[in-house]
Parts: sequence; C-alpha cells; structure tokens
Amino acid sequence: MLKNNGREIQKDNDLFFTCSLIDYIARKTKNKRSVVVNALGQRQLEKIYDLADIYHSDNIEQVSDDFIQQSKIQNVTFDNVKECGYSIPSYWDIGKVYKRLIKGVANAEGISIIDALFKVYNSFISEKIDDYNSSMYYENPSYLLECYLENKVL
Repeated sequence: MLKNNGREIQKDNDLFFTCSLIDYIARKTKNKRSVVVNALGQRQLEKIYDLADIYHSDNIEQVSDDFIQQSKIQNVTFDNVKECGYSIPSYWDIGKVYKRLIKGVANAEGISIIDALFKVYNSFISEKIDDYNSSMYYENPSYLLECYLENKVL
C-alpha cells in the first residue's frame, strides 16, 4: 500500500490533471470531450498521464497548445460553456468528476486507467456530464458509476 501522508495518491492526482487538461483543450477548441480524447490517442494520453506531475507545473495554456498542435485538433463549434444557463464548473471541477468515474470504471472492470478513460469519454455519460444545464456533473460519484455500468441514467 502506498503511503500518502494525508495527501492524494500521486497517480490519482495525475489522472485528475489529465482529465482537467482534456476539458481545457475541449473548451479551448470547442470540441466534445470524446473528440479530444480520440484525437490525442492512446500514446499521447499515456504520456500526459505519466508526466502529469511535470506538465502540472507548467502553464496549462502552453501545455494545451502543444498537444492541440501535435494532435492536430481543429477548432469547431461545440460550446457547452456558452450554452450553460447556470454557474459554469471549471475545467478543474470537471476533471475531478471524470477522475473519480474513471477510477471507478477501472476498478469495476479490472482494466487500466487509460483504457477506462477511453471508455468513459466515449460513453453516453460523457455527454450527460458535459451538459452543464443538467445535474449530472455534480451527482454523487457512486451514482455516476452505476449509471455508466448500467449504460443508462438511473
């Protein structure tokens, strides 16, 4: 068991940063989160996850620009922030939601974090979480996991 001295386990924090960066890139390029994840691809996402502690100390604007260019992510018109009629959650807030769900999926299905990340972002629940006019993004993590596992909103 890893000691964490009252702090979050490092790989959990790395996943949190990875998910927050995905959201940051999606907002910046006005893409759905699944589009960003698929454009980044397995190799880039593993790199981000493995080096998150380094990227986290850099300017997120610069880090996002580098990955946008490397992955050739185009600007489009999906803007869930603009469409939000209520308080807009930050990309850090959404990163935390996805981190918890991805960890739950990885544990429940016995798969790697990166495999779980792809599955979650490409599932129906990602669009539900990213609709900031709904309540999904601030639901209990165990509820989100159950919805994911049942493949429907419960």
